[in-house]
Parts: sequence; C-alpha cells; structure tokens
Amino acid sequence: MNTVRKQPSEQSRIILASLKEAVGKALDKKRRLGQYAVVWENGELVYKGEDAPKMERQQK
Repeated sequence: MNTVRKQPSEQSRIILASLKEAVGKALDKKRRLGQYAVVWENGELVYKGEDAPKMERQQK
C-alpha cells in the first residue's frame, strides 16, 4: 500500500496543539492531586505516579 505524506492543515495543527495542552493540564492536575495516570509508552500501558498499581509484564 502506498501512502502519501502531506503536511497537516493549519486547522489540524491548531486542534493538535489544543489537545496536547488539554492533556498536559490534566496530567499536571493528576500529579498535583497525588493521583496516578495511565499512559501509552512503547506499545504498552504504563501506570505513572507514586500510588500507581504495580503491573507485571505480560508475555506476548
């Protein structure tokens, strides 16, 4: 399958910036409240924060 890469539109860049800002604010709020956050890193879910549950790695 051939994929054509093109630059995102100005509207798309504005939307992405807004989403990044909103997520950043939400993660900062969780950090200040002492709550853990669940994020996606390197293809898997990661729990971050001092009170985050401990997860054992699953065998693939």
